[in-house]
Amino acid sequence: MSSAPTCAQVLMRLLREYQVDKVFGIPGVHTIELYRGLPGSDLMHITPRHEQGAAFMADGYARASGKPGVCFLITGPGLTNAATAMAQAYSDSIPMLVISAVNRRKDLGMGRGRLHELPRQSDISRGFCIWQHTLTQAEQLPEVMARAFQQLQSSRPGPVHIEIPIDLFPAPMPGQLPDYRAAPSAMAAAASTTAIGIATAWLQSAERPVILLGGGAQAAGTAATRVAEKIAAPVFLSLAAKGVVDERHPLCGGANLSFDCVRERIEKADVVLAVGTELSETDRNLERDNYVFSGKLIRIDIDPAQLVCNANPDLAICADATESLQQLGDVLVQREESATAQATKEVAQLLKDCRTEWWEGSEDRFPWVEALRYALPDNGILVTDSTQLAYNTNHALPLYHPRSHITCTTGYGTLGFALPAAIGAKLSGDREVIALIGDGGLMFTLGELAVAVEQQLSLPILVWNNCGYGEIRDFMDAAEVPQEGVNLRTPDFVALAKSFGAEGCRIDTPDQLATAVSEALQRNTPTLIEITAP
Repeated sequence: MSSAPTCAQVLMRLLREYQVDKVFGIPGVHTIELYRGLPGSDLMHITPRHEQGAAFMADGYARASGKPGVCFLITGPGLTNAATAMAQAYSDSIPMLVISAVNRRKDLGMGRGRLHELPRQSDISRGFCIWQHTLTQAEQLPEVMARAFQQLQSSRPGPVHIEIPIDLFPAPMPGQLPDYRAAPSAMAAAASTTAIGIATAWLQSAERPVILLGGGAQAAGTAATRVAEKIAAPVFLSLAAKGVVDERHPLCGGANLSFDCVRERIEKADVVLAVGTELSETDRNLERDNYVFSGKLIRIDIDPAQLVCNANPDLAICADATESLQQLGDVLVQREESATAQATKEVAQLLKDCRTEWWEGSEDRFPWVEALRYALPDNGILVTDSTQLAYNTNHALPLYHPRSHITCTTGYGTLGFALPAAIGAKLSGDREVIALIGDGGLMFTLGELAVAVEQQLSLPILVWNNCGYGEIRDFMDAAEVPQEGVNLRTPDFVALAKSFGAEGCRIDTPDQLATAVSEALQRNTPTLIEITAP
């Protein structure tokens, strides 16, 4: 008769039951017994070069796949190293399961100076997790995992942190061997008949409706397009929703919420349908106050707190975005073709007007945006960091499919995101991925290039090299502040890439970009493409 499985072994089994196939983590002395459960589990383990990279990879994996990304972290510094990436995921509502060690149960809160000890480790993650739990008994694990995945899959997502005392990893599961099956996810919440009736009446009678989609509508693109077509409404996307509606659609105004012409159109709408969006300042422009809605505002969100975030609605619907839009699409009546033609004409003019509002230096970068659109496969994924060219691709590079735009330029806005997030995105499936990062941001997580080499990823990494923190430099110039701390000595990135075992090249003009990317996508190793910024 076989011995009872350990807590670590059951953990691996439960992860597989919840359809987890990859985990990102760095083993440590406190997690050796956790890793004893890994062989034979059918879980693929990817080892980053820093725990921040582990969480960024899990983030990119989750955004590209729609499934939770999973991290294994050691006690203390493992968690604090990953904290920045977890906070980015929290800000952008990305499902991430972080499993960390914590000191032995007998040592918790005792302050004995144990290795990696933090007085209250759980308090650190609580500020940027949607749920946090400290396991105290091995037999609690299946229930704790069920609660974790309900949080990840059935509500507004974000990081979930489970910390497991190191003396529990090797602990046998007591009693008879139970059936460790995954608990089913809750059914998506539909809107009430009354709420749908009110929303339908307002939208049907509106003469100038507008639809705003945020990251919470990531899976609702088809349903949103159907509603837009029925009521002849322009659709505008937050950066987190870029690609949710095909930006080639004549009613799609893209991710252009920060431009005055779009803002004016939204404020003059007689009905605004805002779905899964915070109406955040990183979308509407940091220098502008929130919208002043002159018409009725309908908000749909799975999170009740978000229904009043930044603007109070006239109708608040706490429900799943896709379910609610499907309900609306089923009852709305198709408008006349003349209304659609007028809305299409209006969107086309707004897109032209946005171009006239581009900030200084953008026109020099526009050829690079066009070249990148040509180089990116139709179903490809663009992963961007906080770098000048990315701010232009946010608005001017159209994307055609959901989960095609992965960026840190919203919300928390940390640097160094794009390289590890692109690795996670590439590992999530078969879609082509291109990373875009600045020279300053790349230095934050450069070591993760080794992971892309180890995994033999055909990953083009575009490095926009302006020899410093160009965006901040521009802000300093505009504010007439002397340039301090923004002009950097940059390494020879091409030589550095080759030292990792990657390929590397340097380009100076946009017409070289498509060839460089095409060649990179044919290799079974990453290619760093350094762009000399104009």
